[in-house]
Amino acid sequence: MPRTADDRSPGAAPRHPLVLSDKLLDWLYLILAILFETAGTTALKLSEGFTRLVPSLLMVLCYAVSFGMFALALKRIDVGVGYAIWAGLGAALIAAIGVVVFKEQLPVPKLLSLALIIGGVVGLNLSGTY
Repeated sequence: MPRTADDRSPGAAPRHPLVLSDKLLDWLYLILAILFETAGTTALKLSEGFTRLVPSLLMVLCYAVSFGMFALALKRIDVGVGYAIWAGLGAALIAAIGVVVFKEQLPVPKLLSLALIIGGVVGLNLSGTY
């Protein structure tokens, strides 16, 4: 009978059901990096050009955590794939926050341009031709 990834050698400790696999943990780090980068960029907007202390400090903290999580994710995720996802999803989330929270306009040309930026970042990073 073929062995599966969950087969353990005799006497090996069983895997706890709440322990995440390395691959899943890497993607969790990437998602956290994106969320903290998005929070940092939102705090940057709220800092009003670094004239407000609390949002300025939150921005520094969020960016530090974001880069830490991103570094952990890139231990096993290819840098091109990781960066494409980080940049693309981050840009999309920030655009959504701009519209919802800051009441920014998102006319069709701006929406199409955002889609092109995201597509370009993904395409460049996945093609490896830059």
